[in-house]
Amino acid sequence: MADVASLAGVSAVTVSRALRRPDMVSAKLHDRIQAAVRELAYVPDVAASRLASNRTHTIGVIVSSLTNGVFADYINALHDNLLPAGYQVLILSTRYSEGEEEKAIATLLGQHPEAIIIVGVDQSEHARRLLEHSGVPVIQTFQLADDPIDINLGLDQQQAAFEATKTLLDLGHRKVGVIASRLDARARARLDGYSRAMREAGLYDEKWLATTPQQTCVKAGGDLLARLIDSGNRPEAVFCCDDLLALGVLFECQRRHIKVPDEMSIIGFNNLEFAACAEPPLATVTTPRYEMGKMAAEIVRKIIESGERPADNRIDVGYKLELRGSVKRPQ
Repeated sequence: MADVASLAGVSAVTVSRALRRPDMVSAKLHDRIQAAVRELAYVPDVAASRLASNRTHTIGVIVSSLTNGVFADYINALHDNLLPAGYQVLILSTRYSEGEEEKAIATLLGQHPEAIIIVGVDQSEHARRLLEHSGVPVIQTFQLADDPIDINLGLDQQQAAFEATKTLLDLGHRKVGVIASRLDARARARLDGYSRAMREAGLYDEKWLATTPQQTCVKAGGDLLARLIDSGNRPEAVFCCDDLLALGVLFECQRRHIKVPDEMSIIGFNNLEFAACAEPPLATVTTPRYEMGKMAAEIVRKIIESGERPADNRIDVGYKLELRGSVKRPQ
């Protein structure tokens, strides 16, 4: 660090400040120090920094998948709001595995993060115990919990699916199918929401269910719709537990020359970027994933930097039903 300071013409304290909290120095000075860092190929000694400051400036983040696009906006929001403040974001994936989630939590805790932000609220007993005894803020996201570990930001996944299914029923559809993955608790909650809406309408029948225990993908959506149709149960409308499945359903309809929405209505979930670009555009449930990531980042920063905690430890970020061309409107 002394070499970097000498080359940049500043003090070592200024170098340290610029590397830890870039917002505390001018842009011109920051650029000069970064140029010196690059020229000298300097890499900060994290262990030494921790000993000197008793801080790691690391936020641990655990997501279900690094390949599922549903987490892209969320991760971008965490980076957008934590990196400029001098924090490093360490991301681990559980690959929808309870065992891998436990290992990810233990691995992060071994790095002494200043907070942990985790997707989901259905942690195992051991994982929950690890988080409860971590001594750092824990933010559970994407789903609402009845008993949060610490702070919970999420939406009512079951109610969102209930509303989407009820919308199809209100449009006059009676043969409403569901295309779903049962891989994670959030998808299972959406399946429960569909089932509740159908039962309340007196129309629930397992013949309209097409599910898979595998991770969601476009191909699975098409395969599951084909399973329904080939078994003699062609639905008038389909609620899909995410947009990837909905896109697969749309493609399968096109392959079979089933007109959407005239012969089949489709509603997806999450409002991924491609949903609005499909033809016809896919109706879907919008989940505020970027906003959720931004809020999680802001909360951990306030706790770490000032000790300020939100007034409510369970925050409902809501959702919005986006009706587009893939649903048949009333005449």
